Amino acid sequence: MKKGNIYFKIGVAILMVGFLMTVSSCSKKKSRMDPMEQYPSETELGTAVDQGQGDSAQSLSEEELEAQRLQEQEAVRVKEQSRMKFVNEDVYFNFDDAALISSARLVLTKKVSWLRENPGTSVLIEGHCDERGTEEYNIALGQRRAQSVKMFMINAGISASRLSTISYGEERPVDFGNNENAWAKNRRAHFKIQN
Repeated sequence: MKKGNIYFKIGVAILMVGFLMTVSSCSKKKSRMDPMEQYPSETELGTAVDQGQGDSAQSLSEEELEAQRLQEQEAVRVKEQSRMKFVNEDVYFNFDDAALISSARLVLTKKVSWLRENPGTSVLIEGHCDERGTEEYNIALGQRRAQSVKMFMINAGISASRLSTISYGEERPVDFGNNENAWAKNRRAHFKIQN
């Protein structure tokens, strides 16, 4: 009887193990088929979407920042070019004259526009002459030339407080030649930005 009892216990144990394996197997199958477990949770989904969009938004943002940086650099370059053109473009005069010729008026019209676009800018207008004439005469002529330019700008709407003048007469030639070509370059009004 003891042997039968042992066989009975072994049989029950085998059935129990088989039952547990079946239940375990079924629960695994069930959990695999559970629709809530087939899809990520809202939290997991939100995190995945945020990370994906974050990368896209970040790279897009970097592209936008790079484009903005390039635009700012270009704006600075254009502004500096405009400033240099203002400074480097002189107004020229006829011999022994302070009257503005038509080409001088065209240059001054552009300079007035630039000054309107840059309202915080003040300018020093320098009057220059060629080497002919006495030093005293050329200082006076250079001053009349600078004043002529200043009055044109004031009449065009630029505040007198933004414009100052000085005469260098023949002291600062741009061309040291002793001919009409050199003298024509030296009969000028030159501009310096003061701030």
